[in-house]
Amino acid sequence: MVTGLARHDDVTIAYERLGPVDGEPLLLIMGLGMQLVSWPDELCAMLVDRGFSVVRFDNRDAGQSTHFSHAGNPGILQLLARPRAVAPYRLADMAGDAAAVLDAVGWPSAHVVGASLGGMIAQALAIGHPDRVRTLTSVMSTPSPRIGRPRPGALAALGERPATNRDEAGERMVRVFRVIGSPGYPHNEEWLRDVGRRAYDRGHDPAGGRRQLAAIRASGDRRAALAGVRVPTLVLHGDADPLVRPSGGRATAAAVPGARLVVYPGMGHDLPHPLWSDMIDQISDLAGVARPADR
Repeated sequence: MVTGLARHDDVTIAYERLGPVDGEPLLLIMGLGMQLVSWPDELCAMLVDRGFSVVRFDNRDAGQSTHFSHAGNPGILQLLARPRAVAPYRLADMAGDAAAVLDAVGWPSAHVVGASLGGMIAQALAIGHPDRVRTLTSVMSTPSPRIGRPRPGALAALGERPATNRDEAGERMVRVFRVIGSPGYPHNEEWLRDVGRRAYDRGHDPAGGRRQLAAIRASGDRRAALAGVRVPTLVLHGDADPLVRPSGGRATAAAVPGARLVVYPGMGHDLPHPLWSDMIDQISDLAGVARPADR
């Protein structure tokens, strides 16, 4: 594994690179308030085994990347009523961070996979930097904050009191995913605890997620711009997702010409282990990477 820092204007983005330097380039973009460690190591290893060189990174306002602490902690009413006034950046800026990571690892372009907020950033990257995206995979995401709105219980789970120590952070992660995770698949709660603790150690900043949420709401609807995307596009979504409901995935697929939609029964707002093999098959097929039996 190689670690490094990318720079985009005054922002520093922490990243990790896994796999051979000559693998098929694959950029992973994580979701709201999450860090690069939320991409499971085993999943990344499976992608490397499939022939990819994998890069994962901390979005701005998460982990070891730049935090916009000076912008404060937007309140819920501000986020709802005046998101453009309180958001210190937009999704297009976060897409610029992703492009800076590509620059830092020396990739002119890559296959891009984004989950949740990461899917929105991946969409913005394909819109604003089309030459940097070979294929686009948008997972449990949406093209607009008005489509696929969360169920009230999911919002309540995200609004829990922030943790004050690493063990609380681990337990909080478990509680959140008991609500937003997949009802049709078992949850690896020990892994969730570990990720919560590691994330706390790497950069605990509950307000960072609020500022990212402000960026989502301030960036508006991307459907008209997505109509101009011409890269092969895959949309993966769960039919039981309470945080970004399935209409978000359907709207994404409908917006991008030729996009293919795969809906997984029983999947919520997470990446269930039993689905990894099929998801990797789908991503590999899109990227033109041969399956093991075909090699």
